[in-house]
Amino acid sequence: MNVLLWVLQVLAALLYGASGVMKVFLFDRVSGDVPSFGALPRGGWMALGLLELLCTAGLILPAALRWRPVLTGISALVLAMESLVFIWVHVRYRETPAIVMSGVLGLLMAFLAWGRLALKPIA
Repeated sequence: MNVLLWVLQVLAALLYGASGVMKVFLFDRVSGDVPSFGALPRGGWMALGLLELLCTAGLILPAALRWRPVLTGISALVLAMESLVFIWVHVRYRETPAIVMSGVLGLLMAFLAWGRLALKPIA
């Protein structure tokens, strides 16, 4: 189970790290291609991108360094809750594939949070 959770942590860190970089540093280049980016002001997307980057570090560093490893589970939980925001945004724009993807990612992050907070915490 520990290996599965680590694999999920690394994959999630890569995915959310790329998403955070896109929202923070490449917003102007990609916002024209994604209609749902109009749902929130640029500052809102920037805040979500910064949150994703912070959680990306939180998914890996506390567990790898064994320094306050509970932060790994909390980071996953925050990303699971963030997925609810994205589901709402994509529902408003009727973007079915994005709704499904946000839902699946949210469930995976909820599983990761449960795994690291209750099932197999890092000691």
